[in-house]
Parts: sequence; structure tokens; C-alpha cells
Amino acid sequence: MKHDKQPNRLLEGGRIDRDRPLTFSFNGQSYTGFAGDTLASALLANGVDIVNRSFKYSRPRGIVAAGAEEPNAVVQLGSSEAAQVPNVRATQQALYDGLSARSTNGWPNVQRDLMGTIGKLSGGFMPPGFYYKTFMAPASMWMTYEKYIRKSAGLGRSPTESDPDIYDHLHQHCDVLVIGAGPAGLAAALSAARGGARVILCDEQETMGGSLLDSREMLDGQPAAQWADSALDELASLDNVTLLPRTTANGYHDHNFVTLHERRTEHLADVAPLANGRRQVRSRLHRVRAGQVVLATGAHERPLVYAGNDVPGNLLAGAVSTYIRRYGVAPGNKLVLSTSNDHAYRAALDWSEAGREVVAIVDARANPDGELVTQAQALGIRVITGSAVVEAKGANRVTGARVAKIDIDGFKVVGKAEELTCDTIASSGGYSPVIHLASHTGARPTWRDDILGFVPGKVTGMTATGGANGVYALAEVIADGSQVGAQAASASGHQTAPIDLPSVAAIREGAAVALYQVPHEKTTLRAPKQFVDLQNDVTAAGIEVATREGFESIEHVKRYTAMGFGTDQGKLGNINGMAIAARCLKRSIPEVGTTVFRPNYTPVTFGAIVGRHCRELFDPERYTSLHEWHIKHGAEFEDVGQWKRPWYFPQTVNGKPETMHEAVARECRAVREKVGILDATTLGKIDIQGKDAREFLGRVYTNKWEKLAVGRVRYGLMCKDDGMLMDDGTTSCLGENHFLMTTTTGGAAGVMEWLELWHQTEWPELEVYFTSVTDHWATMTVTGPEARNLLAEITDIDLDRDTFKFMDWREGKVAGVPARVFRISFTGELAYEINVQANYAMPVWEALFEHGDKYGLTPYGTETMHVLRAEKGMIIVGQDTDGSVTPEDLGMHWAIGYDKPFSWIGKRALTRPDTRRENRKQLVGLRPKDPKVVLQEGAQIVFDPDQAIPMAMMGHVTSSYYSPILDSGFALAVVKGGHKRMGDTVYLPMADGQTHAAEIVGPIFYDPKGARQNV
Repeated sequence: MKHDKQPNRLLEGGRIDRDRPLTFSFNGQSYTGFAGDTLASALLANGVDIVNRSFKYSRPRGIVAAGAEEPNAVVQLGSSEAAQVPNVRATQQALYDGLSARSTNGWPNVQRDLMGTIGKLSGGFMPPGFYYKTFMAPASMWMTYEKYIRKSAGLGRSPTESDPDIYDHLHQHCDVLVIGAGPAGLAAALSAARGGARVILCDEQETMGGSLLDSREMLDGQPAAQWADSALDELASLDNVTLLPRTTANGYHDHNFVTLHERRTEHLADVAPLANGRRQVRSRLHRVRAGQVVLATGAHERPLVYAGNDVPGNLLAGAVSTYIRRYGVAPGNKLVLSTSNDHAYRAALDWSEAGREVVAIVDARANPDGELVTQAQALGIRVITGSAVVEAKGANRVTGARVAKIDIDGFKVVGKAEELTCDTIASSGGYSPVIHLASHTGARPTWRDDILGFVPGKVTGMTATGGANGVYALAEVIADGSQVGAQAASASGHQTAPIDLPSVAAIREGAAVALYQVPHEKTTLRAPKQFVDLQNDVTAAGIEVATREGFESIEHVKRYTAMGFGTDQGKLGNINGMAIAARCLKRSIPEVGTTVFRPNYTPVTFGAIVGRHCRELFDPERYTSLHEWHIKHGAEFEDVGQWKRPWYFPQTVNGKPETMHEAVARECRAVREKVGILDATTLGKIDIQGKDAREFLGRVYTNKWEKLAVGRVRYGLMCKDDGMLMDDGTTSCLGENHFLMTTTTGGAAGVMEWLELWHQTEWPELEVYFTSVTDHWATMTVTGPEARNLLAEITDIDLDRDTFKFMDWREGKVAGVPARVFRISFTGELAYEINVQANYAMPVWEALFEHGDKYGLTPYGTETMHVLRAEKGMIIVGQDTDGSVTPEDLGMHWAIGYDKPFSWIGKRALTRPDTRRENRKQLVGLRPKDPKVVLQEGAQIVFDPDQAIPMAMMGHVTSSYYSPILDSGFALAVVKGGHKRMGDTVYLPMADGQTHAAEIVGPIFYDPKGARQNV
């Protein structure tokens, strides 16, 4: 019987909540459904036949399946532009009130599509390779071709407004990960959990239970769904079990690393609702490392390939049963079932029990005799043996089925076709184990003739069970799952606790017959289209053409025809496609082999992949422990790496705020004349320990480290293996086998990764360990002539110049806080870097200012630091270097250990002819002829200002500032052969037509002998 408002809805049955009606829209039309429906079941209930247009030919397409294997009902969700989500399978989208969905293809609408007309006219002229062959020339037209090809094809569209939802990631570990919560998965999870293992059970469907939710069989005398509910209740009560419904295992990677996509609120609304005033997470990506993986993904039913098998109203036999028994929907009135196996008979039995007419069961086998066959015959259902549906009739909906006797081995029709009137055709060519995840690891599947399908290849730490391993009888599935779950628990160090198996009445089934493509009276190339891959419009004729054109590898056939491409990943069509290719090539299916599946198993939104790493968290802002003080004292900030660093501290003078130029000039004078303080916390800090730490440092730095004494500090240069400078910094010897390395602020993560890379891949025999401690220590640099006097007031460390020398470090207390103090200078002045545990930085900083007034203590920022270091000719990696500069180019021969016993990284590269050239760009200083001129950073340098354009560029300015101490502009630059051009004049043509002249000088402009830092 029918429901009043939903013509295909049964008055009873299913697992839907009929007391909770829901309203939704599809292609602008309003419909009703019930809680517990999927969008697909609700559309079928409302009699919606055409849900989309096909990818290539724009043919009308209807719903075929009931799960992730659905190829046609791929829809666009979202009631607003910001909430748009493309390519959602209607079979996996739970219905909610207000859901808005549209077809992804079809213009002006899905019912009357202009491209559909073109597809009818050009269908015979668009074989595989059509685009490659047709649009090759003229090349100048390709951009035009591409525009319209993309417009006519495609599956969905991305939103043009910002996503209002949030997403997150979760890293998890478990002993046993069970993928799939059907009968095998539930049994495996129960066995493993009872043994004490930590279990994660995930399933892609809204409700766990798999095939048990629509099974006709009884477990312990009760409906199978009740056993599933009981098993889930027990699992939910266990502390060592995590249940993840609506969660798809999308990628299986090495060492049992599996990514799970959990749709947390996508079943509630198109924008995640609020909870306690906060936006809930829309979806989550779980990164799971499992001890053992149980693959209980089941099997996909294969459709038969026959003419017109894409007309709406063609469904999988199993899907028919699912819609009837799980959702209370009979997707039609008159059914013809075409099958090659007993299992499909369930669809006819369910259809009949729903009060609908079964016109006939068309069985390809000559003498089917299983129990289900007997039950169908007892109901008076006509069974036509040795035959198949050779062609579906109809345009926008099935109107009939042409049935004929066939010779499977001879691949031909052997009898006159009979046309049966019907509106629904269900087909089944058997089952294909879902091997996609196992294939992600590179494991090649194995063909089994007894099940006419591939089973997963061997993967360390993974065991397939149930339908995924070719076990289909329910009692055997549960027993197999229980055994595999117990073995997985045991392998992870837990007890073996198989469950008490429920009693299941065995159903005798006859052997299936190998039928993939149904022959037609006409040859494959001339018959109406027989679709293999419904999503990508791949036909049997297309595969035959591919083999005729010389494509013999199944991977080549796949790429030439697009079989298994896109979001489908060959779930329904791959085995049929391989069988057709095998027939054409006169080979067996295992000889042809299967294609390799790749992550993701089903589409995953970019939001879930990105997680919280978006908007302000895409590149997180990092703050030092002194950040609030800087804000309070009016600092202007700049971004250095991910850090917010004080740029300068403008003061108000005579009622007016200082400009940056004025503030920097004041800060520079304070440092040179009195004392300044810099928050240098952001410098990268890497703790290095191990008996081979010295050896490792000697290999990654250009200079020597074996004799560095405890309490001493050394400056080092780090090169890439091409000899180019990648980072610099100081490294302090904290103990005989203990060092603290500092790096540039922006280079910290890269250096850490570089150290780990060389240790793990090249020198794993060295005992050395690296720990990033950048966030652990706050660094305050006190620098200037009064630095020693100020620090002496609040520390117990002996600061005497002869006791605490330049490039020494000492341990003690500063303002009562345990500290490491380093006598290092990046300004050329007397300086101390104070390192304290970051949580204690503010009291130490404030104590320095309490005692610093009488010394003129002045905070300064990064701009002042740049001026001061440039006056001393000190480089900044990434500003004065660009990945093409060697230590020798910088004039730092003194920092290179040419005679070190081990070839440090980059040493060999420095002997190449290119790095020995005399005209390489080399670091020099530039003194403008007009001291008022501040040269532009990046300005190109020429030797002849009158040379015609294009002029020969001989170098460029890397750093340029005005110095209040020098009372002039000055710059650092790289100039070809610059080390031998001291005193030469160079020219810098500017965009405004001016040309500035400058003298090449040494890069050290201030205190060249370093007397001030050694006082």
C-alpha cells in the first residue's frame, strides 16, 4: 500500500520515524520525508526518477544503489552560497528538516537538458579518446575548448563565499581498528573488546549494522537487526570501545595509519548548529594509528551490463531490498529481476511482500534450485531461466524489459526476445569484496574463481573478514568476524575472547554463474549503449574500442576510457570492465588484473582535510611571554615567521607620536650610548644531546666543534648540500655531550627538520637527540655600554670582563630567577642574552626596568636591531642571502673548517667550478656618494650607468638603512667579484629616472676591530 503524500512510501516497515516528518527541497521542489531517511530514500519515496544528468552524454540518471557505491545521485547541498557542498552522495546524506539539494548537472534543468539533446546526436561520435583526438589543433583554440568542455561536464561547484563551519582533527591510537560495522565488523569488535583491546569501530552509514538492518534472516530466533542493536548496546557500554558512525575510512597508509572522515553534524543542518553558544564541529578527520586493522568493509553488488541499463528505474537488487526493508520505500510498482545468483531473489521476495507486482525473475542459470528460488516459485512468481534482460526500454523511466535466452560462453543471444512491461529493473551479477582500502597500501588483490571476485592482498597487521574476504553466508560471516577479532586482540597483546555465535538457519544457495556483460542481438559496438561505469559514461563499446586501439594493460584502458575515475573509484563497474576487457583480449580476468585504487575512498571536504588550520589558525600568530608588556608600551609589531615581534616603540614627543624613522634613530642612540633591551625570545632554540652530539655538529656546521669547551659559545654557518647558506646562529656547550643551538626566527622549524632528516636517513648510527625548546625559554638581550652595570644589580653571576668573556655563557640567578646568561652580541656592543624559563620572563623584564632608569634603559625593536647589526656587517639569512650564496661569498672563510676530518654538508659543493668562479656575487658594503641617500633594498647595481638597456646587472642591494651614528645612509649588497672591487664606484638606476652612485667598501661600518663588544 502507498503513503498519501509519498507515492512510493509503504504504510509500514522500515527503520524510519514516521512521527517525525521532515520537509526538504530538491531542484527547487518541496518534498516530505521522515527522520531516518537518506536523501535518496526520500527522493524515491516521492517518486523522483531523474536525479542527475550523466557526465559525458548528459543522459537522465536515477538512483541505482543504497550506499557509497551510488554512481548517479551525486548532488549539490546547501541553502545558502556559503553552505554549498558539492558531490554528496544522496545515499549517504541523512535527511534533515530544511535540507536543500540540487542536481550537479543539467541545463536549463535536469528534466530538460540541452546537453542531453547534444548527447543523443553526438553519442555515436564520442568514443574513448574523443577529446584527445578532436581538440588537439589548433593549439591556440585550446583555452576556448577547455572553457566549454569544463562547463558542459563536471560534477559540482565550490562555494564562492567563506565557509561558516569549523572542522577539526583528532589523533588516535588503538589496539584494533575495525572498519565496517556489519555482521563481521560487529562480531570482530565484540571479540576484540571482550579480550580487553582498545577498539575503534567505524562505519560509513548513519546507523551501524550494515546488511543486518535489512536482512530477512533470523539470529537466535529474532530479526537480524535486533542482534545488531544488542551488539551495539554492549559495545557502547564498554570503556575500551569508541564507536564512530557516519565515519568513512578514506585512506589506508603504511604501518596501519588510517584516516577516518567523521561527519559529525552534517545530518543535522547545512551549517553546523550552535551548542552552548559555540559553533559545533561539522566534520572531523581522525588520524588513527592501529596495532591491528580488521577490514570488515563488506562487498558491493555488481550490476549486470545490458543495453539501456542507465535508464532511471534500473537498480541493484540489494538496493531494492534495502529501500523496502530499511526505509519503507518500494521504488516502483512492477519489477523485473535479472540475476546470475540466488542472493538477488531476496529483492523479488521483498518486493512481493511489499504488495508490489513481480513481473518475472530472469535467471541466467539453466537450472537454479536454491531455497530462495523455491520460495519465489511458491509465491507464483514467474522464473525465466537461462535468460537475461538484454535491454531496458524507456527514456526518462523504465517502461519495459526485453528478455531473451543467452549463451554466456558464446556471448550471444540464442532466442527471440520477449518484452515485459515494468517500471523497475533490478539486476545482480554477484558481489565484489570492497578491497579499496587494502589496495591503498599497494597490496595487489587476489582473484578467486569460487566467488568470482578479488579479495584483498596481504597487508602486515591487517586481516579481511566477512564479505570483504569473500565470505557471504551470514552464519559464516559472524563466525569469521569473531575469529578475526579475537586474533587481532591476541596479536596486540590481549586475551582471546571469541563471542558466543548466534544460531542462524542455513539457507541453501545454488552456485552463481559468471555473467558480467549481457549479449545483445547486435554487436557491442552497434547495440544501444551498455554502461559499465555509470558515473563516467564508460560503455562496454568504449572498452572494446580501447582494446582494439592497442590498449592491453587494464591501467591504460582505465585512463583511456576514464573507467573508475572521479568519486566513483570503480565501486560498481571495475570488475565488469575488467571482464569485458578480458573477453576482448581473450584472457582471463586474473590475467588482465585490476586497477589500483587510491585515497580517498569517497570524497572528503577540504574543510575536514584542513581542520582548524584555516583563517587565523592557517598560519597561527605566536606571541612571546612579554607580548602584553609590548602592547602596553605602544609597540608596533611586524610578522617574523609566525611570531609577532616588536618592530619599534614610538613615543609621544611634544604631543606628536614619533615616526618610525624618529623612533629607530632614538633607539639606536640609546643602544650605542647607554643601554637597550630587546625581546629575542623568538630565536629558534634546539636542545642537542647524546654522546655523538659533537660529531653531528661538526657534520652539519661548516666549522669545528670537537674542542668547544663547556661554558663557551661558537658561531656557526649551516649549508645545504649544494653549498649554499641555509641558516646561521650560535651554539653553546652546556655539557660535554649537551649543546643548545640557536637559529634564525624564521628558520627554526626548517633547521629542526634538516637535523632530523640527516640523522634519520644518513647517519642513524650517531647517538644524538634533538628537542625544540624555543617556547620553553624567554630571551632578553641587554646591550650597550651600560649593560654590565645594569645587569650586575640583579644577578649573582660574576660579570667581570676577564671572568666572563665574550662568547662565554654562565648559569646563575637574575632577579632571583634561575637563568642562563650568554655574552653574545648582534649589535657590536657589550651585550648579554638572558634566558629564563618563559613563565618567569615578565618579572625579570620588569626588574630590569626598575633598575634601568638611571642607565637610560630603552626597549628597542627589530628595525633598530637591523640597523645595528648591519652597521657591524652582520648578515640576516634570507635577506642578505637568497639560496645562491656560499659562506665564501660572504667573506666568512674564518668560519669554514676546510681541514675537518669528516666532509660536512656542502663541503664538496664548494669545490665545484661554479662555486669557485671569481665573478660570483659577494657581500660588500655600499656607501652612497650622497650621505643623505638611503638606497632602495633590491635595487640593481651596474658598473656603467650609460650602458644601453638592457643593462648588465652586476648585483643588488640586500640591506639598506639610515644610521644616526654614521649620520648617513649605508647598505649591504652582493656584487659580482665584489671582494676585489673595494673603492670602486657602482651605480644604481632607479625607476624614477635617478641614478645613485655608491662606493664599494667593506661590510663593517662601525667599530671594525670589535673593541666595544669585548670591553
